[in-house]
Amino acid sequence: MADVMVAEGWRDAGYEFVCIDDCWMAPTRDERGRLQADPKRFPSGIRRLADYVHSKGLKLGIYSDVGNKTCAGFPGSYNHYDLDAQTFASWGVDLLKFDGCNSGTLELLAEGYRRMSLALNKTGRSIVYSCEWPFYLRPLQQPNYTEIKQYCNHWRNFFDVYDSWSSIKSILDWTALHQDSIVKIAGPGGWNDPDMLVIGNFGLSWDQAVTQMAMWAIMAAPLFMSNDLRRISPEAKWLLQNKETIAINQDPLGKQGYQITKDKNFELWERPLAGQAYAVAVLNQQEIGGPQNFTFSLTFLGNGLACNPACSVQQILPASRDWGVYSWVSSLSVEVNPTGTVLLKVVAL
Repeated sequence: MADVMVAEGWRDAGYEFVCIDDCWMAPTRDERGRLQADPKRFPSGIRRLADYVHSKGLKLGIYSDVGNKTCAGFPGSYNHYDLDAQTFASWGVDLLKFDGCNSGTLELLAEGYRRMSLALNKTGRSIVYSCEWPFYLRPLQQPNYTEIKQYCNHWRNFFDVYDSWSSIKSILDWTALHQDSIVKIAGPGGWNDPDMLVIGNFGLSWDQAVTQMAMWAIMAAPLFMSNDLRRISPEAKWLLQNKETIAINQDPLGKQGYQITKDKNFELWERPLAGQAYAVAVLNQQEIGGPQNFTFSLTFLGNGLACNPACSVQQILPASRDWGVYSWVSSLSVEVNPTGTVLLKVVAL
């Protein structure tokens, strides 16, 4: 994957991490209590792999768990937070995804996430810290996102993504439903994580793939792909490497977008961008029939300020197109395919 990321333009598009998820470990710790890699899967060990990945100008991510076992039953980090953080740092790891299985009580869960955060910082190595803290907390109590952001760089709120439209739809529905409690906390250093991009697999239609890419950009989501880059269609590659969409996703203002209105099967979302601009997404939730038109007043956007006194409108997805200049009192009419999204960039003039 690291080789393909360099050869096929992924690194240059901005994708810089190669992440290993659960099941990389040997079933037991070594005689000194340290985690060790599965000797069949990683015969040269993780340090050698990290060196190789770094030699390609990329970074390596790894996985552990706050409890005594990972979700798949391998050794967890409970009671070994400092040791595991030191081990990861000594290997040259750049990101840790820290899962929440088998943690016992909510107190132990929170304590473990705090302790691993401090342990990673103590190593002196810059390691991105990806948490599942709020997801495991949520069934039982409302997460304190101010606290979570003090310790984590991004955090999962909802169930794992699957390679299916129903999964993408449920993530978007959940996010819209809870936006009042999660949108405002997002910003540089700490992000809501709606889970991985599954574009380039087999479960999404083209329009649904466009929807995931557009909406993950609106949501200021970390972009981690779960796919096989050796077997990816040119269309999926074009979409995942789309410069204008990635620029919206990575906008320096760092504000997460939100849903501003829902009308029958249509949803209208916006995201404030740097330079008096807004990203706007029009999503058609209808799953049958043909393309439908959605018409809305530009005064809806940015509390009436996005197009004041005028604005330029550029379509980013599903294809790049210049829509020209509009005045404050204009309406936009957008044709959207079933389960598809049109992503626009609106710049005040």
